[in-house]
Amino acid sequence: MNFTNFFNNINPKEVLNNLPDSVLVADNTGKIVWVNDKSCIIFEDDKNNLTSLYLDDIISDGFALAGKSSYRKTSVVTGAFTPSGKEFFIEMNAKRYADEYYITVRDVTAMTNILAAAEQTGKLNKEKNSMLAKLSNNFKSPLQSVIGFSQALIDGLGGDITDKQAKYVKIIHKNSKGLLHFLDKFLEFSHTESSLFKKDFRVFDLVNTIQNVIKEHESVLCEKNISLEFNSEELEKKTINSDENSIKIILNNILETSINLTDMGNITVIVKNPAAEDLVQRGLSNNTHDKNITKSFIQITVKDTGIGFSETEKSTIFDPYAAVETNNKKAILNAFILGTAYAVTNKLNGSLWINTEVMKGSEYNIILPVEKENSAENE
Repeated sequence: MNFTNFFNNINPKEVLNNLPDSVLVADNTGKIVWVNDKSCIIFEDDKNNLTSLYLDDIISDGFALAGKSSYRKTSVVTGAFTPSGKEFFIEMNAKRYADEYYITVRDVTAMTNILAAAEQTGKLNKEKNSMLAKLSNNFKSPLQSVIGFSQALIDGLGGDITDKQAKYVKIIHKNSKGLLHFLDKFLEFSHTESSLFKKDFRVFDLVNTIQNVIKEHESVLCEKNISLEFNSEELEKKTINSDENSIKIILNNILETSINLTDMGNITVIVKNPAAEDLVQRGLSNNTHDKNITKSFIQITVKDTGIGFSETEKSTIFDPYAAVETNNKKAILNAFILGTAYAVTNKLNGSLWINTEVMKGSEYNIILPVEKENSAENE
């Protein structure tokens, strides 16, 4: 078969006419000189009328954008309108051949509306969360008063009360403390997702920071008779560059969850430099052979002998919005706590994941960049 003769016999405009996208040809003045059948559908007009128009008549800044698209070899998104005045959004690509522009046009109105709605929703969520963070004291102060006065009644500072009254006051006191803790975690999560959340990168001693976080949980560990071991022997360098407060939030929330789910046994906290393979697997590096890259990251692992998470809890473990659907107060609280740790880890350009099995414990892993060139910029 003679392919040269075969292609010579092909009419290019016949090919363009059968493309799934709209195709327009305009001369070097911007006048439309040819359109395919798809163009008639998109612009809701016939070929005779469309070829009497200029690009700017049906595409906002059409001629200028055609030149820009052709020169930069990229697509552009802009507004378009039918001759009858109907408005919509298009993605256009233009190529210049001789003195003509060949332009493909695709209607992206539906996608543009989805993106606009998503952007608006994200903006509203940030504004909502910022409002909640700013009003946190207004939410917490009344509860703190209830807790304080109920404790005073329990201690006898308000005079003698009956055994029945004391029982009710203790219930009020206990439930108020539980509600305040839930509110604290809800507001912490809201603050993390809001525009008020800021990062402050500086050099600090990671081992010292972890030890201080562990000390904050010592009383609960002693009360539950849980032993905690901290190991940093494999860490090559204790001094890192990161946001110390963010790391405290992550570790505090993970330790709280681990302790809550562990009634006997032990918890181990290990800090080290991660393996290159783990960095690649978590999407933090693309080079398994560069062993030096591991020095630019730290990995904190918390292992426990607790009850672990059920299959249902696993699916919502970092998503309190999804956990709400379960109507399980414990799962919702855990999702707020771990959701905060997950969100803060992401803000530090790191990775957090959990390996867990019911009645066999959980392993929480955090990998974070800890050198200046790898750290996220301050917001």
